[in-house]
Amino acid sequence: MKEKFLEINKLLVEIYDDVNHIEEYSIKQGAFSDLSITEIHTIEAVGLYGTKTMSEIAGALDITMGTLTTAVDKLIRKGYLERSRSDTDRRIVNVGLTKRGKLAYRIHEKFHMDMVKAIMSDFSEEEEEILLTALKKLNIHLKSIYMHGNT
Repeated sequence: MKEKFLEINKLLVEIYDDVNHIEEYSIKQGAFSDLSITEIHTIEAVGLYGTKTMSEIAGALDITMGTLTTAVDKLIRKGYLERSRSDTDRRIVNVGLTKRGKLAYRIHEKFHMDMVKAIMSDFSEEEEEILLTALKKLNIHLKSIYMHGNT
């Protein structure tokens, strides 16, 4: 049993690392080589439609407002984000994607879908269902640990 746990742990770490490396490589080889993975994730947190407040984005990324401000400033300079003040409360700062930001979002989303399709191409329908069920359980468990501090 211990060997199985060790192998699962090793595979989870390798998969996480591999996805990160593939993602980094994809970004550096693509049209948006001026973006880091962290910046892509900031673009994703802003979302494709409408705007979000700085607080909403910081919460989604689980980062401080100071860290987000620095990231947003950089992405505005690069032409991916735009900032505006709320019409009703000038203290509220809204952030949205520019056309370039929306294109980066869509291309990154396509990268993920292509990666999943490539992985799933070798799976039978039964294996797909088993993987999906296992990943859902894993996701619920990890969120439970993260959100509630349970082990």
